[in-house]
Amino acid sequence: MRKRRVRLSSAPRPQWAAKILELREELRLSQTAFGHKLRCSAMAVSRWERGTQEPPSHTYIEIGNLAGDPLCWYFWGRAGLRSEDVMRVLPGLQRRLRQSHTRDFEIVSAGSGNRKLKEKLRLVAIPLLEIVAASHGEKGDDTPSLQDAVIDSMIAAPIEWCPNPSCTSCLRVRGHSMAPTICDSYIVAVDSSQTNRANLDGKIVIAWEKDKGLTVSRFKRYGQTETLQPENPQYESVTLGHKNEKWKIVGRVLWWVGKAP
Repeated sequence: MRKRRVRLSSAPRPQWAAKILELREELRLSQTAFGHKLRCSAMAVSRWERGTQEPPSHTYIEIGNLAGDPLCWYFWGRAGLRSEDVMRVLPGLQRRLRQSHTRDFEIVSAGSGNRKLKEKLRLVAIPLLEIVAASHGEKGDDTPSLQDAVIDSMIAAPIEWCPNPSCTSCLRVRGHSMAPTICDSYIVAVDSSQTNRANLDGKIVIAWEKDKGLTVSRFKRYGQTETLQPENPQYESVTLGHKNEKWKIVGRVLWWVGKAP
C-alpha cells in the first residue's frame, strides 16, 4: 500500500495561535469542549491553534473572558478593545492586576553621600516589561495591550515623571529608526492612558499592528492625514489611512533612558 506524504508547513505558529493553545491546555479542555464554551466547532479551534485562521473580534472577547487577567488583555487587544475603556467599565480589574504584578524591591540611595534632601522624595515603582517595541521595518512583540505583559524588573522614577502611575510601564526598544533621539536597547516609559490621537500630535508613541507588532515612532497629523514618522531619515514613515486603520496607539512615550556607549 502506497503511503501518503504529508507536507508540513515550515512557517512558525503565530503568537495568537500559541496563546489560544496555551489557554485551552491550562483549562484542561478538549478542542470540542473549548469550542462549545465559545459556541464554535472543534474544527474552528483546530484552525486557530494551527494559525491557519484567526478568530473574529467577538470570539476574541469571549476568549479573554475565559482567560481572566492578565492574559485577557492580550485577547481583548486582538479584538480592538482599548485597555483604558475596559478599565473604566471594570476599575477593580486594574487594581487586582497591579497587585498580582507587584514584586518586593528595595530603594538604595546613590550619589547623595551624607547630604540630606530638602524634602521627602516621592518615587514611583514602574514595571519594566519583558517586551520590545521595534523600529520601522522590524517586527516588535505582538502585545496589543501592555497590561498582560510579564514583568522583568522594576524602575524607580520621580512621581513628577509619571502623571498616571497606574497606567505607566517601561519597555525596551530595538532598532535604529528613532535615532539619535531613542537608540537601540533604550528603555522607554509609556503611559497607556494617553491614546487619544487628538492630543498626541508631535508626540512619540508606541503603536501596534497585527503584522508589525509594537512599534516606536512619532505621531504626526497633517490636516486629516495621520502618520507615524521615524527620526532617522533612512526609514520610511507610515500613513494611517483607511488601509491602515488596524494600527492602534498603545500609549505615549513619557521619557527614556539608555546606557552610554
